[in-house]
Amino acid sequence: MKKSTQFKHLLNSNQVEFIMEAHNGLSAKIVEEAGFKGIWGSGLTISASTCVRDSNELSWTQVLDIVEYMSDATTIPIMLDADTGYGNFNNMRRLVRKLEQINVAAACIEDKIFPKCNSFINSEDQSLAGVDEFVGKIKAAKDTQQDPDFCVVARTEAFVVGRGLNEALDRADAYYRAGADAILVHSKIATSDQILAFMAEWHKMCPIVIVPTKYYSTPTKVFADAGISMIVWANHLLRSSITAMQETAARVYREQNLMSIEKEIATVKEIFRLQNDDELREAEKRYLPRIEASILPR
Repeated sequence: MKKSTQFKHLLNSNQVEFIMEAHNGLSAKIVEEAGFKGIWGSGLTISASTCVRDSNELSWTQVLDIVEYMSDATTIPIMLDADTGYGNFNNMRRLVRKLEQINVAAACIEDKIFPKCNSFINSEDQSLAGVDEFVGKIKAAKDTQQDPDFCVVARTEAFVVGRGLNEALDRADAYYRAGADAILVHSKIATSDQILAFMAEWHKMCPIVIVPTKYYSTPTKVFADAGISMIVWANHLLRSSITAMQETAARVYREQNLMSIEKEIATVKEIFRLQNDDELREAEKRYLPRIEASILPR
């Protein structure tokens, strides 16, 4: 089944589905091996993995270079966190064409101004794009796609910038009517109150996606009962890897040997396994000429 079809089925599943963040080919493969059915190509963690800010400091082509490795390494669908679409409607059209070429199943775009700033940094000072402008961007994306199962997820930041429930509902409705395949409703507060208030008023046949980074203590059953379609675990592999690398670097620096950590970290053999090195060995047997023993002169 095509990756795009897999993702569309997840969005329209009769139960809540989960996708996990990845930020390079290796982490994407780890997500798949853990059992997840889909991957969130996080703008925050992709940028952080290169140690630049989540403010469109990476160009969109640099992001896609990384996402292509993620797509090549996995068989499950990726939804790219595509920020604002990296520009206006025309940038959005080109982005959709390129994502389809590298077998990415979906793009999530948010209704902020390019260049964007992360939603958890001075969000009250951030501006939203005009509804008509963002609707045009959604329509341009949907008109451009060649694969009928490619999905465009429209993300509203109305709660994040302090606009409130009515604007969140109005924007979500406009984006749904423009053709978005799902709406991502974002919130930065420590409870799920805004999300649940939204769901109580939302009566459209349109999947809703959430990112409970800040309101993680809400039981998942609450979201399922509210009718949420998909939950994104948005940055947790990168965050856990930062902690592990900091601890390992500090211990090796302090102890000046590897004795205490060697049994606690992945083996080099595990790296080779994740790289699928065995397949190369088998391919060499099929395709490389056999080296005959040299015939010594008499």
